[in-house]
Amino acid sequence: MNFDFSQLASADAFKLLSSVVVPRPIAWVVSQSRAGRNNAAPFSFFNVVSSDPPIIALGIGPRGGELKDSARNILDTGEFVVNVVTDALAQAMNRTSLDYLAEVDELAMAGLETAASLRVAPPRIAQSPAALECRVWQVLEAAPQRVIVLARVVAMYLRDDALLDAQRYHVDTPALGLVGRMHGAGWYVHTGGLFQMRAPDAANDPAVRPAQGH
Repeated sequence: MNFDFSQLASADAFKLLSSVVVPRPIAWVVSQSRAGRNNAAPFSFFNVVSSDPPIIALGIGPRGGELKDSARNILDTGEFVVNVVTDALAQAMNRTSLDYLAEVDELAMAGLETAASLRVAPPRIAQSPAALECRVWQVLEAAPQRVIVLARVVAMYLRDDALLDAQRYHVDTPALGLVGRMHGAGWYVHTGGLFQMRAPDAANDPAVRPAQGH
């Protein structure tokens, strides 16, 4: 069956997209209001889209026809931190997804501690093994109160035991035990069960361009 998205309600388009674009990494975003009040919320419309410059994309929808607290904070201050979600932190992440009042500290409600960031004002979640410190690069208004934030990663925290070789920037990714977002209500996935597939050998194939590096 084919679906013409110009004929679909937004809720139906969401059902289709979120069911086939999986698994999605989870951006556990910590932001601050202009007054310095912390906010934490998870978003799965998220990914890294460039390494040079290092850019991530984050989609934040509306809430009741208004900007969500995370979106408002990011637009007001231009900074935020993306924390990764491990299996051990999944329940705490889920707690911060509740629609708390703006003055409520989701981090405290979920029993989470914070640690100072290196280059931005919002703190990182101390229990998370990795965090990306971000500054807004460009904001796209996809629809009223729905924004797509392109942000430059200006610093990164990585827990020492997650590094295989710091000098070569090799990370023990499987050891992080991350979780991703799947389809429908409440479905997630463990990032285990890996398999490795090497690139095809094309050294002697004249139809393939020579390797250009990264």
